[in-house]
Amino acid sequence: MTPAVLALVLGASFAHALWNLAAKSVSGKGYAFVLAYHGLSALLLAPIAIWLLVSGAHTLNWGLVAVAVLSAIFHIAYSVSLQSGYDHAPLGVVYPAARGIGPVITIIIAVAFLGERPTIPEMLGGFVVIAGIAVVTMRPRGVPSRQRVDTAATADASPHASGVRRGLAWGGLIGAFIACYTLWDDFAVNHITDSPLLYFAVSESCVAIIMAAGIVTVPGGAGRRADFLSILREHKRALVTVAILSPLAYLLVLYAMQRAPVALVAPVRETSIIVGTLLAWWFFGERNIAAKLIGAVIVVAGIALIALG
Repeated sequence: MTPAVLALVLGASFAHALWNLAAKSVSGKGYAFVLAYHGLSALLLAPIAIWLLVSGAHTLNWGLVAVAVLSAIFHIAYSVSLQSGYDHAPLGVVYPAARGIGPVITIIIAVAFLGERPTIPEMLGGFVVIAGIAVVTMRPRGVPSRQRVDTAATADASPHASGVRRGLAWGGLIGAFIACYTLWDDFAVNHITDSPLLYFAVSESCVAIIMAAGIVTVPGGAGRRADFLSILREHKRALVTVAILSPLAYLLVLYAMQRAPVALVAPVRETSIIVGTLLAWWFFGERNIAAKLIGAVIVVAGIALIALG
């Protein structure tokens, strides 16, 4: 992996962690919030896509639209599951679990079925990154000392463990969707179109259209429409943050996947876990920061192996 590609992926990781922190701040209105930020992203990308088409730099065809529709479905499943996971479990569990499981599945499929053959240092680096992620997600064993002297607090240990289990379950589901859209989008930008920007703009438009249709036709649509209006009034900052940083992060990844194997891009991208976990500690007071910092060092070592490979 070249330094330029590594810079693309690390930039994407930082942007990704920031927009997930913003997304966590909006609870109980998952479908409506996902529709709102994807819709705003589509509007922001539309003038760029139109310029690409009018200038003759790229063309739009039914093949590109078809792959963009399937990508949109994967991204909808991922985005709605992510918001639901944040509603039911801690950010510091859901986010690392999802971002760790996704690249594991991606690497296995890319090597076993897509014929990718990274070098030994690159593969080793990928799994070192995943090992660092595992360290970040660890929870301290036992009950904190302040809880040992407080029976009421000790009783709360079980709900905490339940929250971790829920977070891991949601993380597993989200990670599977991450692998789906990562592998599919890697195929699209390497075999269907040479313009990740146009491809992603079309995909975002498809997401907005499909979800807008759903908010009208799916049972419970009236409540979701009320949530949508509430988000426009009460969550403008989170909406704009996610609408800008989410496409920026993923566009950087798409360009990186044109220049390096997806089996390498996927694990390096998940360095966002380190940023996201530290932000969760800073803003939400999550514990076990020492293990998180050790995990960060391990992840950096894995990235170094990939870069040297």
